[in-house]
Amino acid sequence: MATVGELYDFLQWKAPFQLQMDFDNAGLLVGRREHPVERVLIALDITDEVIQEAIEVGAQLIVSHHPMIWGGAKTVTGEDVTGRRILTLAEHGVAAICAHTNLDLVADGVNDALAQALGLADIAHLRWMGKDEQGRDYGLGREGTVPDGPVSPAEFAARVKAALGSACVRFVDAGRPVHRVAVGGGACAELMGDALADGCDTLVTADLKYDHFLSARAQGLNLMDAGHFPTENVVCPVLQRWFSQAFPQVEVRLSQVHREVYACL
Repeated sequence: MATVGELYDFLQWKAPFQLQMDFDNAGLLVGRREHPVERVLIALDITDEVIQEAIEVGAQLIVSHHPMIWGGAKTVTGEDVTGRRILTLAEHGVAAICAHTNLDLVADGVNDALAQALGLADIAHLRWMGKDEQGRDYGLGREGTVPDGPVSPAEFAARVKAALGSACVRFVDAGRPVHRVAVGGGACAELMGDALADGCDTLVTADLKYDHFLSARAQGLNLMDAGHFPTENVVCPVLQRWFSQAFPQVEVRLSQVHREVYACL
């Protein structure tokens, strides 16, 4: 029977936790390494609903992208959201592993999954950052070409919305057809300069501000905000595949209750 520690060690091999950025808090955040695991639940976030789902389906482990603990917890009580969630997990014997920025950077992680979901070809690192201890390249963002391009920004934005199931896609048309596209799952406005430097005409990311759109249009970059959840949730099926292949004796489920938090009229 697999254990929490064995699943953590496998994820450490696939997406080394030491690659996480300084602000991050990825790793085994709740639970004991030695506890057995028969069922895993995969979700982008560990919300109250996801915790209840894990309890109902009998999962001993939740693997998420976003960390459930930020900034360090000085107390663990039922008086705040994080404390309540930690207590509920512990009381029901459910562990939590969170793979965040380390999963953004590695091969087959968030950004590769996003580029593939958008149907891009010739996918490459946008900001190459180095090699891990096993000699594998890692970096932030990806770029690729639209196989049947170029297409108009409006048409490509519609494709993005359909491919990711986004509630809406906010975009600015900078007057360039879409052919070479950069992507950054989640909040990656910082990649605008990288995209322009690499000759990309378009950047797809999330959580963009008004001034980002103004700046992008002035610099000739089509900029698209497809939402934080849709641009990162694409990695959840990847995690399911990784664990299912490595641990065939463990049932690995995707959350059925966690979805986009907002709607667009």
